[in-house]
Amino acid sequence: MWPSQFSKNALAGLTTSFALVPECIAFALVAHLNPLTGLYGAFFICTITAMFGGRPGMISGAAGSMAVVIVALVAQHGLQYFLATVVLSGLFMLLFGMLRLGKLVSMVPHPVMLGFVNGLAIVIAWSQLQHFKVDGVWMQGTSLAWMCGLVALAMVIVYLLPRLTKALPPALVAILGVGLLSHFLNLPARTLGDMARIAGGLPQFALPSVPMNMETLHIVLPYAALMAVVGLLETLLTFNLTDEITETRGLPNRECVALGVANVTSGLFGGMGGCAMIGQTMINLSSGGRTRVSGAVSGIMILLFILFLSPLIERIPLAALVGVMFVVAQQTFAWSSLQVLGKVPRHDALLIIVVTAITVATDLAIAVLCGIVIAALGFAWRHAREIRADVAMEGEVKTYTLHGTLFFASVARFNDLFDPQDDPVQTVLDCRHLRLADHSAVVAVAALSERYTRAGKTLQVQHLSKRCATLLQRSGVMATV
Repeated sequence: MWPSQFSKNALAGLTTSFALVPECIAFALVAHLNPLTGLYGAFFICTITAMFGGRPGMISGAAGSMAVVIVALVAQHGLQYFLATVVLSGLFMLLFGMLRLGKLVSMVPHPVMLGFVNGLAIVIAWSQLQHFKVDGVWMQGTSLAWMCGLVALAMVIVYLLPRLTKALPPALVAILGVGLLSHFLNLPARTLGDMARIAGGLPQFALPSVPMNMETLHIVLPYAALMAVVGLLETLLTFNLTDEITETRGLPNRECVALGVANVTSGLFGGMGGCAMIGQTMINLSSGGRTRVSGAVSGIMILLFILFLSPLIERIPLAALVGVMFVVAQQTFAWSSLQVLGKVPRHDALLIIVVTAITVATDLAIAVLCGIVIAALGFAWRHAREIRADVAMEGEVKTYTLHGTLFFASVARFNDLFDPQDDPVQTVLDCRHLRLADHSAVVAVAALSERYTRAGKTLQVQHLSKRCATLLQRSGVMATV
């Protein structure tokens, strides 16, 4: 790697590390954990996935979507059961990658991707509003004015600096610039240190102190499975988005394996579980981070903040970080999706809106699963209506030439095409243009043959593929290929 590329990626990693710290602390607090638990998790997950994962440029860390999942677990059973859950969820992720199931992300329709991106952009922006509160009460008067002013200044720097120079990441300049201004002018701005103290030592290896029995497995298994599903979904969708932005192709299965190893390691060293973080990934990419260097630097800097640099990091104004994250939210939102809502089919437009709303109202996993189900049902409904038949009479033989796909949703329409009572004794079902897609199709053809038999007539099935002919013969249907 050229020195200029190395320095560019290193600066991108440094910038991203500043944005990782408040997010990981906030997520740890949401889960009722020590902030260091979130920071240790960010260090392990970010560093390991950056060095060994399949998507250079993507940033992973202790994610809020996974923190929300385990709030009840921590409240009821404590830290040690939580760490055991993190380890088990990592094993699930590792198994997912080893089974090469990462390609399943290709089953996610593009409208669902747009809804995912838009929903997370709204969540990112909405989550920044908590920094406008002090002890749960909204800021007022001078403190609110200074907060808004510094947030606006950070946003202006991020937007305008690229017009002047591209040598430095605009987010880094905004964070450091607002920080220095606040320090030297002694402005009444809340800092990162007001959220939590981040000074600590090296993470220590320790197996989770829980009984190794079926009762423990019964407690942690549901949470671990849900964490794994949420983490894999968010990682693979962010993976796809990173592929599109960088116009390169990563290795999804390798990323899943690395994410699993990272979560297992994090749990064994007292850290939170995590996955890809779309906001920090966008900061890294917009700052020029494209290689493993940026992610590795970001993770290592988290550890350096804990060990040596906490007095400096704790002085960073929250307003600077909020301003940067507002810009990230604006840049993450797929504004083009608003323009195409009136141009794409109505079901796709509805899908974008529904997935966006569910992502904001509930969580990513539910939103994506609902989106896939809705898209699949819509596809099945449209495809079911496309089956049709060309009917021809040659002497005493009536031939139905079917077009389309026969599957569970089109069986009813398929049956309506035939009239066994009024058809001649010899009837032919020509399947040269018909595709039998599932077991429902085989059963439908077998049932149709039985209807003709009960009417004292014969249905001859022709031009089937060998696979379909074998299936029909096993069902008792005489097929001529």
